[in-house]
Amino acid sequence: MKIAILGAGNMGLSFSKSFLKYELIKPENLHLIIRSQSKISKIAEDFPKSKISTFEEVRDLDADLIIIAVKPQDFQTVTENIQFTLKESQMILSIMAGINIEKIQKSLKHPLVVRAMPNSPTLLGMGITGYTAADGISFSQLISIERLLNSTGRSVYLENEELLDGVTALSGSGPAYFYYIIDAMIKAGIEMGIEENLSQLFVKQTMLGAYHLINNSEKSLEELIKDVASKGGTTEAALKTFEENSFKEILKLGILNAEKRAKELNN
Repeated sequence: MKIAILGAGNMGLSFSKSFLKYELIKPENLHLIIRSQSKISKIAEDFPKSKISTFEEVRDLDADLIIIAVKPQDFQTVTENIQFTLKESQMILSIMAGINIEKIQKSLKHPLVVRAMPNSPTLLGMGITGYTAADGISFSQLISIERLLNSTGRSVYLENEELLDGVTALSGSGPAYFYYIIDAMIKAGIEMGIEENLSQLFVKQTMLGAYHLINNSEKSLEELIKDVASKGGTTEAALKTFEENSFKEILKLGILNAEKRAKELNN
């Protein structure tokens, strides 16, 4: 399979590295297309055998799969300025937030579109991607796409495309929510007199341990919380403060606003 990636930013490059790491494509069958000429030499250091071009240079695109990895705000500009014509057999895989399949089809005048929403842990091969496909994508084509997506972590097929905006808000943006909470915990540790590096260690290892407990325990989240929060204890004091300040509701509201913004991006 020959793959071209339009917009070789962090996500586009992380996908490329995963494909090469698991030998899903040959380096010479990867074409990275970027906006800035100045970035070519740096990208070439990591992809010495792959073709790297700017959008203006590409007049004919020899690829079986074209991955659109530009920012959704830049999509319209990109489609208006591409110099190549899509071939009937070429597939499009979009990893842009918000932009739906119908809009991609109309903008590119091309029917074969798969839409996916990955998240940043794909950089480590530990991401999760929700994806869906337009009518006309065959089962074998979908399996090929899924194989590529699974090289970056895990993937989940969704029948209902509208759910992808929720996936964007939940897992696409999700890592930032955890970073935000972790940052608050580290800063609380510093305020209590714990050195920053030690505070980071305590919080990161606590997060890691909690993750493994969730994955390996048959208990519900409510039960796991009760295991830590003994009556009249320190954890209960913290949780009571969270409840009094509607922390859970604020977090939920933020996620719902992220979904709302994803829907706005399509307009």
